[in-house]
Amino acid sequence: MSRILALDYGEKRIGIAVTDEMQIIASGLTTVPTHEIFDFLKEYTKKEKVELFVVGEPKQMNNTASESEKSIIPFLGKLEKIFSHIPIKRMDERFTSKMAFQTMIDSGLKKKQRQNKALVDEISATIILQSYLYNK
Repeated sequence: MSRILALDYGEKRIGIAVTDEMQIIASGLTTVPTHEIFDFLKEYTKKEKVELFVVGEPKQMNNTASESEKSIIPFLGKLEKIFSHIPIKRMDERFTSKMAFQTMIDSGLKKKQRQNKALVDEISATIILQSYLYNK
């Protein structure tokens, strides 16, 4: 089988999570500066078979698109153009950052470690991917 890759898009960096080949477990992979994401994904997809991208969809409480969706749309267009053979699904990402932060607290990370925004992004991507796996 192949893997599913989840992306938590941000203006500065993108958190990335991945499934195992059986698509049962979601794990944090890394965080990549946004301007380097396509180079990273090209290299990663050369080594690993990826069958789907799951990209976080920021929404407001009333279910309308968040302001940050405007910057995600061009990213999605480029992702679709470069990786036309890999479908893209969107997954509601409301509260993922809060859940990621709570996960860090529950894991016993010290305050200094919890200030690592890259780790928050990676955990957020993992939560997005777990949500997708649970709901598919």
